[in-house]
Amino acid sequence: MILHAVATAGRRADLPCLVWLHGFLGREQEWAEFQEAFADWPQLRVDLPGHGGSVDIAVDGFSAVDALLRNTLLSYNILNYLLVGYSLGGRVAMYHACQENNAGLRGLIVEGGNPGLADCEARKKRQAADRGWAQRFLREPLTDVLTAWYQQPVFSSLTHAQREALIALRGHNNPAALARMLEATSAGVQPDLQACLRKLRVPFHYICGERDDKFRRIAESLHLTPHLIPAAGHNAHRENPAAFRSCLLSIASTVEDTP
Repeated sequence: MILHAVATAGRRADLPCLVWLHGFLGREQEWAEFQEAFADWPQLRVDLPGHGGSVDIAVDGFSAVDALLRNTLLSYNILNYLLVGYSLGGRVAMYHACQENNAGLRGLIVEGGNPGLADCEARKKRQAADRGWAQRFLREPLTDVLTAWYQQPVFSSLTHAQREALIALRGHNNPAALARMLEATSAGVQPDLQACLRKLRVPFHYICGERDDKFRRIAESLHLTPHLIPAAGHNAHRENPAAFRSCLLSIASTVEDTP
């Protein structure tokens, strides 16, 4: 089984493929606005399980997501690649980078992704919280749940108009599929990847909005200097796409195809 994805050829065969991984509630199409700016690179925009064209694919954890991602890369004959992941997509990318048999991985670019929780009590609390959200997705009108979702502190930088736009955009999702994916990939069940990430042998770049204090601290805890996107919070690529595009172009241009 493979994930639904959209592939585009690049003008330069010597560059690694940019593999785009969206966040929870998103879909591959949301990366489409950046496609033209990276026309030199081959690209693959992936729908994660429970989302977009992969809505009917269910998983039971990160290892299953990673297996699907690997199968998808092989099905497109992608042997050299950069992973670009936002939030949930960033967590999937970090998990992938910490597994064996990653000879084709040329670099890791994460926007606002959590590398995992080291504290057992914090893991239990997060798992319980995500289970609660999953139940809400199953029992309440989707618009009501999304309205509450975007009131969480991590989205505090959003304006009312930005929240309304996101709620309208996310209304296409299947609530049952979201509930399954949320529990399967909760940070409460995600392995703590921090030690591994500090020792990665491939370039690791962390991007976050300058207003996203939580994830700025996370980047620093990984001994990384985050690339800060001005006038943006957690969803930096959406809140300031021009600055995000410029930042990502600068990063991607430093990574070549050769190991």
